[in-house]
Amino acid sequence: MDNLVRLLDSNKAWAAARLSEDRDYFNRLAHLQQPEFLWIGCSDSRVAANVITGTQPGEIFVHRNIANMVVHTDMNLLSVLEYSVNVLKVKHIIVCGHYGCGGVKAASEQKSLGIINNWLRNIEDVFRTHRDELTAIPGEKQRVDRLVELNVEEQVLNLAKTSIVQRAWKIKQETTLHGWVYGLDDGIIKPLTQVDSTEAIDPVYRYDNL
Repeated sequence: MDNLVRLLDSNKAWAAARLSEDRDYFNRLAHLQQPEFLWIGCSDSRVAANVITGTQPGEIFVHRNIANMVVHTDMNLLSVLEYSVNVLKVKHIIVCGHYGCGGVKAASEQKSLGIINNWLRNIEDVFRTHRDELTAIPGEKQRVDRLVELNVEEQVLNLAKTSIVQRAWKIKQETTLHGWVYGLDDGIIKPLTQVDSTEAIDPVYRYDNL
């Protein structure tokens, strides 16, 4: 209970500090949400989007799940994506993974972890696709770190395959996809990939009737 009280006390102190700096801070924030970015990140408590990018409330729309996945049957993710693109008109969608990701590491091991195995199977598919490259890496840490990068790149491609993003591109809406990875040991974000409407999508994933 003491820890919960600490959270509430910290919240009061934070709110008071904001008001001391700007009396209209919360009134303005309550009536304005025009983020330029959608952040799809990992649920890991060490990778908080606003903290590691130095941004303020209202600047980044955030969705987080285990291992920053873009799964086409995940209605939560798809709802966030549709709202971000069609209502908020975000210009950039960022998939940000992080080195040392427990979800990615678990997916690289053959262990039964219960229901989470159904989620991690999507990362196992990434491992299977890049099996030759990954198995050629001798060190476990280096191999998992590379799988983290490959997983981010795959999730960016999954975004491009959605009808939501393809529709935005078709109507010339400015929407660029980015794949980043964050280093827990140095706090630095490393850009990996960028995809926009000029990129070719395999015809099997293209919706021609949008």
